[in-house]
Amino acid sequence: MKLRPALIELVVVDMAATLAFYRRLGLDIPQTADGEPHVDIELPGGMRLAWDTEETIRSFDPGWSPPAGGGHRAALAFACESPAEVDEAWQDLTAAGYQGHLEPWDAFWGMRYAVVLDPDGRPVDLFAVLPSA
Repeated sequence: MKLRPALIELVVVDMAATLAFYRRLGLDIPQTADGEPHVDIELPGGMRLAWDTEETIRSFDPGWSPPAGGGHRAALAFACESPAEVDEAWQDLTAAGYQGHLEPWDAFWGMRYAVVLDPDGRPVDLFAVLPSA
């Protein structure tokens, strides 16, 4: 048996708010998807990214509940073309009202990095390789 990764699924509280956030990050998601209980799109390379409302998950798994105790169990990362674009994306998202978690900084591993939270509190990393010194 040879399985291959095909889909990343995120469970959301408010589909419209979540999709607005990911559109702002550059994902092409139709506006008509905002009221749907399940949405998925194809990413470059054939991978798919999907969002399901909590109600959708409970429709087939009635005992499902969000993770307890705080923290996160999944994070997404978006590559930026330059360190300046990390700062621009951070500014755009936080100015639009999304919660910043870690302001942009130059990480010791050689990248400009920042973390914002999507509407469900899931961390979304923004990063770009720093120019060589």
